[in-house]
Amino acid sequence: MPDEIMPNAALPDPTESRTSSFVRVTLGCGGAALVGVLVLVIALAWGVSGSTDYPRVAPEEMANRALQRSQEAYDVMGFERTIEPGVEDIGVSTENTLDSGFCYDGGLFGLEDKTVDGAYSMSHRWALDHVPASQAEPGLRRLHQHFKDNDWKITSYREGEQGKDWELFVQRDGGDERMSFTWYADREYFTGGAGVPCAYDPEWKNGDVGPAGDDERPPAFGPARHG
Repeated sequence: MPDEIMPNAALPDPTESRTSSFVRVTLGCGGAALVGVLVLVIALAWGVSGSTDYPRVAPEEMANRALQRSQEAYDVMGFERTIEPGVEDIGVSTENTLDSGFCYDGGLFGLEDKTVDGAYSMSHRWALDHVPASQAEPGLRRLHQHFKDNDWKITSYREGEQGKDWELFVQRDGGDERMSFTWYADREYFTGGAGVPCAYDPEWKNGDVGPAGDDERPPAFGPARHG
């Protein structure tokens, strides 16, 4: 067993982030599927209180950055399928979605945080069904080593015993970038996601509502093609 394996207590503290508008979509789902989705959303949602010295970057650029992070992990895992945009049944079907959330400033532990005008956070979430243990387990071990070799901080890594779930959570740049992965053994279901730092939308104007980038949609997502 790798020496980085950590207990459930090492999972990201929900007080460190804010769930984004994607949570609204998950409401109404039950059981393990809902719990799994919420854990990943909490792990990826940005809205972190603190400094508001964000760069001015268009939402499509930050969306592409999140997609690139997911692409990197997807290729290390060795998946070959292409996932069309959207999701039919959260926690069951394939998924390929982008989500934009608010960024926050001030307040102790976020209890009094206020949204930062013009600031947004972007994340990409993807999922595959019918992923057997023979593919998920060695793939997650490779991914774990890949992140260690590339200066990511492993915040949680759990190799499930036979028939148990696997989890991997990583971050870097002081937590500004995070990635999360879970394989559900009983359903042979794999989820991954990438969140990138907050940024200001150069096109934001006073009176605009909702986080910038809320209308971003991903392209079909699959293995990188070289040559």
